[in-house]
Amino acid sequence: MNKNEATVKNRQSRKRDLPCHLFLIGFMGCGKSSVALRLKRKLSADRVEMDQAIAEREGMPITEIFARHGEDYFRDLETNFIRELKECPPSIVSCGGGAVIRPENVSMMKEMGKVVLLTASPESIYERVKKGKDRPILNGNMNIPYIRNLMEARRACYEDAADITISTDGKHLGQVCYEILDQLGLEQ
Repeated sequence: MNKNEATVKNRQSRKRDLPCHLFLIGFMGCGKSSVALRLKRKLSADRVEMDQAIAEREGMPITEIFARHGEDYFRDLETNFIRELKECPPSIVSCGGGAVIRPENVSMMKEMGKVVLLTASPESIYERVKKGKDRPILNGNMNIPYIRNLMEARRACYEDAADITISTDGKHLGQVCYEILDQLGLEQ
């Protein structure tokens, strides 16, 4: 066995089956999508991007869904999407930033799995999202004070939903993933 084969075999042996859904929550730009992708590589599970899946189903971007139908309509789509996950094998779900606003969503997430809150400072969030145009809640409000206020308004929802909380500030993806897996007892 050469060195590359040994490395691949070692990585495969470290993979763990995911016993339940793993819901990544947090404010937009906190790293949910990036962390979900890295966790997918470490675990035997699919990765689900909630906003992307909803946009594909609706045949339009999230910004257009908001513009045409409003936020309540979009929140209904999120609730229905989470409900449908009950019929799916355990996966890593990168939730939209507002998915935990509805208590019904949180109840379903907790029933189906573990909820991981990823956090970052308003300054970090701003740096990560400032060039994007696909954040309907921030359109016209792309500034740190607005982000800070919205984060504070949602803080209780995020904290109440979370089984564990991991800060992403100043950490590389591998470190964030290790902390998640360690706290959930999935890292050897």
